[in-house]
Amino acid sequence: MSTGQTASLNGFVPFTSNNLWNTDISAAPVDPNSSTIMSNWVGSVNVHPDWGNDPSYGIPYVVVDGTQSLVNINLNAYGDESDPGPMPVPASAPVEGGSSSSGDRHVLVLDNGNCFLYELYNSSANSDGSWSADSTAVWDLLSDEQRPYTWTSADAAGLPIFPGLVRYDEVASGKIQHAFRFTLPKTSAAFTPPASHYAGNTSDPTAPPMGMRLRLKSSYDISGFSTQMQVILTAMQHYGLILADNGSALYVTGVSDSRWGSDLDSLKTVPASAFEVVQMSPIYTGSNYPTGAAPTVGGFTASVAHVASGGTVTLNWNVSSADYVIVSPGPGAVRENSTTVNPTATTTYTLYATNAYGRTTATVTVTVP
Repeated sequence: MSTGQTASLNGFVPFTSNNLWNTDISAAPVDPNSSTIMSNWVGSVNVHPDWGNDPSYGIPYVVVDGTQSLVNINLNAYGDESDPGPMPVPASAPVEGGSSSSGDRHVLVLDNGNCFLYELYNSSANSDGSWSADSTAVWDLLSDEQRPYTWTSADAAGLPIFPGLVRYDEVASGKIQHAFRFTLPKTSAAFTPPASHYAGNTSDPTAPPMGMRLRLKSSYDISGFSTQMQVILTAMQHYGLILADNGSALYVTGVSDSRWGSDLDSLKTVPASAFEVVQMSPIYTGSNYPTGAAPTVGGFTASVAHVASGGTVTLNWNVSSADYVIVSPGPGAVRENSTTVNPTATTTYTLYATNAYGRTTATVTVTVP
C-alpha cells in the first residue's frame, strides 16, 4: 500500500480470499423472497453513487506507515463494544463530510506497516493529539476477522467500512474483487453473514436484515457504459452489494476523490429491477445468533514489576482462540505474544483478546518509583 489520502493499495485486497467481502457470488442461488424484498423494501429507485470528486461527498481514508505515532482514543456512546486505543490516527486524518460535518464523521486509517485497519464513528480530533469517537473497531487486514456477534463497529451492521468502498485506484486498475457497501431506509432486527449486528428501525419481520446481498443480474447489459463504469458494474455482478446501514435507498458508498469524472452519473440509470437478492442463510435474530467461548488468556505478565522511569519492560501473554489482541496503553493492536514498553509512571496495562463470541481481558501493573 502507498501512503497518503486516497492512496493506492497497489492490488492488495483486504482480508483473506475466502472472506465474504471477497467471495464471488455470481453463481449463488437467488433468495426465494427476492422479488418481494426488491418490490417492498428497495422500491422503484435507481442506483445512487454516494461519492464523487467533491471532498465532502463520500467516505475518505488515509494510509499511514508503520512509524505513525499512536494516540489515545476517548470512547463515548458505544465504548463497551469498541476497541480501545492507542491507534495511529494522524491529527490531519480526513473526516467524512469535512472537519465541520454534522453527519457520521467516519475516519478510516490503514497502517501499511502492520496491516491493520482502524475505523472510527462520530469522531473528532482533540487539541492534545488524541481523538474522540462514539465507536471504534480494529480490523486485521491479513485475517478473516469478525466482530463479536451483536457488537456494532463503526458501521451499523458490525462490518468494516473500507473494504466495501468503491475506490478510484481499483477502478483505474481495471478490476475490483470485492462487494460494495449500500444502504436502505428500513431494516429488520436481524442480520445475516457477513453482518454481526443489526439496527432495526421497523417491526416488520419481512424487512431486509443487515448483511443482505444484492447482485446485479448477469442479464443486465453494461456494454453501453464507459470502461471505468463497467469495472464497477462487473463487480456488482460478481460480488454484489452488502447492506451495511440504514439510509437512502440503493445508495452505494465510495471514496471522495478528485479523479472521479462525470461518467459516475451514468450509474444513476441502473434501476433496482436490475438487481436480485442472493439467498440468505442463516438469518440471525436476537434469539438464535451463534454462541461460543470467548478467548482464553493463560497469562499476562511483565518481565519486571518495578522499573526506573523510561526503563524497558517486556510484556508477555498466552492467548488462545483470539482473532486479534490489543495492549493498552502501549502498542495497541499486535500479532505477537510479547511487546516492550517504557513506562514513565506506574502503569496498569490491559490485554484485550477478542473473537466472534466476545472479549477477555487481563491486566498487569508495572510500578515506577
